Amino acid sequence: MVVTKATQIGAALVAAGYLTQQNLDKALAEQVQSGRLLGRVLVDNKYVTDEQMAMTIAAQQGLSFVDLRRYEVDLELVKTLTEIQVRRYSAIILEDNGDSYLVGLVNPTNLRTQDELSNLLGRPIIASVITLDQFNKTVDRSFRKTDQIDEYANELKLDLERDSNVVDLNQIMVSIGDVEAPVIKLLQTIFEEAVQMRASDVHIEPQETKLVVRYRIDGVLHAQVDTDIRIATALMVRLKLLSGMDISEKRLPQDGRLLIKTGGDNIDIRMSTVPTQYGESAVMRLLIQTQGLLDIKRSGMPPDLMKRFKKLIRNSHGIVLVTGPTGSGKTTTLYGALEELNTPKVKILTVEDPVEYRISGINQVQVNEKIDLTFARLLRSFLRQDPDILLVGEIRDEETAQIAARAAMTGHLVLSSLHTNDAVSTPVRLLDMGVPGYIVASTLLGVVSQLLLRLVCTHCSEPYQPSHEELEWMKHFIDKDVVSQASFSHGKGCTRCNSMGFSGRTGIFELLEMTPLLSEAIHKADPLHFETLARKQMADKSLVHRALELVFQGKTTISEAMSVVTSGTY
Repeated sequence: MVVTKATQIGAALVAAGYLTQQNLDKALAEQVQSGRLLGRVLVDNKYVTDEQMAMTIAAQQGLSFVDLRRYEVDLELVKTLTEIQVRRYSAIILEDNGDSYLVGLVNPTNLRTQDELSNLLGRPIIASVITLDQFNKTVDRSFRKTDQIDEYANELKLDLERDSNVVDLNQIMVSIGDVEAPVIKLLQTIFEEAVQMRASDVHIEPQETKLVVRYRIDGVLHAQVDTDIRIATALMVRLKLLSGMDISEKRLPQDGRLLIKTGGDNIDIRMSTVPTQYGESAVMRLLIQTQGLLDIKRSGMPPDLMKRFKKLIRNSHGIVLVTGPTGSGKTTTLYGALEELNTPKVKILTVEDPVEYRISGINQVQVNEKIDLTFARLLRSFLRQDPDILLVGEIRDEETAQIAARAAMTGHLVLSSLHTNDAVSTPVRLLDMGVPGYIVASTLLGVVSQLLLRLVCTHCSEPYQPSHEELEWMKHFIDKDVVSQASFSHGKGCTRCNSMGFSGRTGIFELLEMTPLLSEAIHKADPLHFETLARKQMADKSLVHRALELVFQGKTTISEAMSVVTSGTY
């Protein structure tokens, strides 16, 4: 066999124990056919990880490997090169040593790249090895789009000023395919920035003298751009055109939808507009379709509760409810349950508003109030479709609740969501909605209540001393000796978390299973007795206790737990 660089790196991976000889042979055969680099073949086929490949190359070349996940990158130093240069050379400047630069390279074997970088920077460079994935994430973090958003907003403002502040709707419609139009460049950059920052929603809000763009990140809104109010109309017209809305109607709320692609992600955007005092305000919910559904196992649901929840949804009939405020992840939990139940042996029908993710093998229908296609009307029709499992996106009124309960009584499993503060108050809420106690008692199997907590950034986590108020709050639920001996963490803020101290969220859950005693209490429509029994059953497995478990593990802060959990209900 001819010894090449590819076979050398392959042999080194095998020697390091990262790769089997069988997988190496497969990859070499695929490399010959495809002409791709062996490294990409190995990583794409998941024979090795990016890190294993980079560490092996570093060892071969006698270079250091830098794990950018644990390295505090100086974003201003990275910008010594332009974004185009950084991406062209796949290189990041990590340290300024005065007479040289430490540079992280995705491909350190390319000596020509090193020579060109050295000439460009006017100093020798010391090469180190980084992974492609970490390189891309660091570049996205370093070259934020805020400046571009301002630039394109100003460009659009100048266009409008040249036209005496008159927005030519015909011209805007003609320019739909014109990727160079200022309004298109502005919107594209806003969406790219939102995806980079992991935003779930984009808010575009006209105020008296300015237009504000805000992103919701990990459940918290952050203002990104303040720009001239005069561009609001042009921006809104374009968004409404793209979303299939009526651009002539500015007095009534509207809903629409658009699909975009940014980078390698397909983004499904649900847009809602409302008329305000200073113009139309828009909120856009971003759903990244290429990420797929979130598995329940990764939602944060503890193993003990997961086992009980899966047992509940395996029942042949009855109602299982998921509750919590807007944006608490109820739909994700319901979709996860459907994924668990989705087999060719069962027929699953869903009625949703809107259909957020499409699931193969399931019949999904979207509510359309304009043509009287409501939850209740669809549910009646569904019962004639011979289903095994029904998902009702949300129980909003007495009629929907009654039909869902009758479906459960006639041999169907019904999954749905409801807006309540906790699991204990949910059966009582059904009574308030007009569902008779005997029906609730005979159909309700259990209730999962959930909230989302922000997680402390692992890159800047450090110990801290809680305030007196925080300690006293915890002592209401946990023994004071346990509280006094515990240690706590928070994030001080770094470049990886955009100086927020938090990065990502996880769910906290509680599960109330209906027992004979609870069913008897709800059958008698005795809410006080029911709540007393239910809270006794929840014991130390309530939402607040789940939140405190994360606090003691150093995964979140006391203030975050206090702000999310409604302590007054415990």
